Amino acid sequence: MLIGFSSAAGQYISADTYTRYELLTPESHQFKIYYEVTETRAGARYHFNQIREGSEASDESVIDLASGKPLKFEVVSGAQAKIDSPNENFPAAAHYIKVYLVHPIAAGGEYRIAIIKTYKDDKSYYTEGDKIVFKRPLGIPRDSIVLPAGYEIVSCSVATQVLKEPDGRLKLAFVNPGSGGQLEVTIRARSQNRLR
Repeated sequence: MLIGFSSAAGQYISADTYTRYELLTPESHQFKIYYEVTETRAGARYHFNQIREGSEASDESVIDLASGKPLKFEVVSGAQAKIDSPNENFPAAAHYIKVYLVHPIAAGGEYRIAIIKTYKDDKSYYTEGDKIVFKRPLGIPRDSIVLPAGYEIVSCSVATQVLKEPDGRLKLAFVNPGSGGQLEVTIRARSQNRLR
């Protein structure tokens, strides 16, 4: 498995990492995140997922993708995370979701989990006239962004594949071609029911 280093998070990120963002109602400034990642550090008993600065997290849950069962987790500071993983670069003032793995990672082994959470962030998701804007640097290799029901794409700053969800919502799917860098993503959309 290919592993890349993310300097922003200060942690190793597996190449098969995937994030799905579901934009909720524009006035809420909220989006639901479904994040799949594989922990590969030999001996690791925990996985740490940073809560992005400026985002207010809620409705968190974690799933063991091998068993489908929920995993225990808690929110800790970077200083607390450093105690459990002294070799990792955790900024002391940052906050992390600390996931308790059912067993330590064996040498050459891996542990795949899904972290589900909702962010409120009016700097990343906001309205601009009659349009909604999702603007966010993304460092994950594969991403998708699902527009609210009834919205159509006006523009997207990166090459994207547009798919229709079973419920009719549009999904923009893309890859980050860089090696550990941030992909600057800006998506503008508008309601198909707007007054013409």
